[in-house]
Amino acid sequence: MVPKKMFLTKGIGVHKEKLTSFELALRSASIAQHNLVSVSSILPPDCKIISRKKGLENLEPGMLTFVVLAKNQTNEPNRLMAASIGVAVPADGRSYGYLSEHHSFGETDEVAGDYAEDLAATMLASTLGVDFDPNEAWDARKKVFKMSEKIVRTSNITQSAIGDKAGRWTTVVAAAVFIL
Repeated sequence: MVPKKMFLTKGIGVHKEKLTSFELALRSASIAQHNLVSVSSILPPDCKIISRKKGLENLEPGMLTFVVLAKNQTNEPNRLMAASIGVAVPADGRSYGYLSEHHSFGETDEVAGDYAEDLAATMLASTLGVDFDPNEAWDARKKVFKMSEKIVRTSNITQSAIGDKAGRWTTVVAAAVFIL
């Protein structure tokens, strides 16, 4: 059972109940009607990344659906939080890539997304033998990774939110959804 397609999605939910807030975030991401099974962070070889719209057309309510899921929740008013999935795709389609999950407080979409993307790219680069300085800034390492011609693409999907002013639970999710 190796997924041949994957899509990225994100969502946000707000409710007085923590669990309902999570449910609403999954609805916002259009994946609440599936039985989600969390898996680790490997992008299978030859797995095509498709649009959310095309991906959802391949799913049926109730089906077991494998996901890499990032989630964050707060009921603290005005607290900034984010959930992000980073993606690193190898140049050789027969090799596997990496996905990373990042959950943070106090980070914008851009900061959390860059961090998640950096995590995925660093994991992939280390398995491919790319020589890099892990202490360099992400922008500098990104150039090294691209120049190595071993990593063809990195990206992320990130959902951030500010905690509800009234103290209701706020949940953010980001997910990589696999299609078998």
